[in-house]
Amino acid sequence: MTTASPRTPPAVLPGPNDVCWCGSGTKYKKCHRGADAVEARKKGPEVARKGIRPGIISPRRDVPLHIPRPDYAATGRPQRRAAGSEIRSPDVIARMRRACKAAAEVLQEVSTHVRPGITTDELDAITHEAYIRRGGYPSTLNYHGFPKSLCTSVNEVICHGIPDNRALEDGDIVNLDITIFLDGVHGDCSGTFFVGNVEPESQRLVQVTRECLDLGIAAVKPGRPISDIGRAIEEHATKNGMSVVRAYCGHGIGETFHTSLQIPHYYEPECDTVMEPGMIFTVEPMINQGGWGHRTWDDGWTAVTADGSRSAQFEHTLLVTDKGADILTVA
Repeated sequence: MTTASPRTPPAVLPGPNDVCWCGSGTKYKKCHRGADAVEARKKGPEVARKGIRPGIISPRRDVPLHIPRPDYAATGRPQRRAAGSEIRSPDVIARMRRACKAAAEVLQEVSTHVRPGITTDELDAITHEAYIRRGGYPSTLNYHGFPKSLCTSVNEVICHGIPDNRALEDGDIVNLDITIFLDGVHGDCSGTFFVGNVEPESQRLVQVTRECLDLGIAAVKPGRPISDIGRAIEEHATKNGMSVVRAYCGHGIGETFHTSLQIPHYYEPECDTVMEPGMIFTVEPMINQGGWGHRTWDDGWTAVTADGSRSAQFEHTLLVTDKGADILTVA
């Protein structure tokens, strides 16, 4: 008498709601997805669902000498600044409006080039030139050593993906994270875009993530704690069977790229800082189809979902006013 050999996972694993590869007839997410994710983590950057792999990174792009630079442009090390008030002066607010408008314009411009076959490095080149035409410096370039002018986060990459020679494929989703240093301040925004024909589950992820951003913005009210923002976002994500990334959050922004003010996108009751008119910060929820866990590639930047599920993100820079949130990153 002989027994059949146990089945082994295929090279391309099913989606969470597809029937499991093992033949059980159960949805993949309720059957082998957890075990497959464990095996994927042992293998390095390759992940479970036709995972994104590191590509070849081109040399850093030059910025013309006449473009004003942030303090870290040459060294890669931002200067330490004493914690101060998060209330911005009228002058800083006026400059932030210009920088944020420019960031929104760049995001709008580069997004029109998203298509199957274009490489993320080509998107970086387009973004780089768009900054320079506006007299701005790419805020990410050499920030703590980051090598590019844009973050491109594809499929299961949560954030901080480094543009490389990988071509986008039909069915991908990609987050473009834009930050420009202009008039001595940083304007920051991002969006997730479809590459060609995207399957319904990923379309729903992107839609829910956008709704999470909108609900987070609606929760911005003077006199209320920062935790209201995360509460609104997490409730909506959870209701839709998705999870909120906990390792990364929104942040205060202005003359400094990241201030000490943090904006969690999940409910954290200890984040009881009260929102006040004149504060400027980002809200940028990262929402996963699966669990909220993450891991980081050996490059020290690229954060991917621990279980190989897809992730999406949207971001705006906001000014707190007497009435609520004024979205600064609009073209």
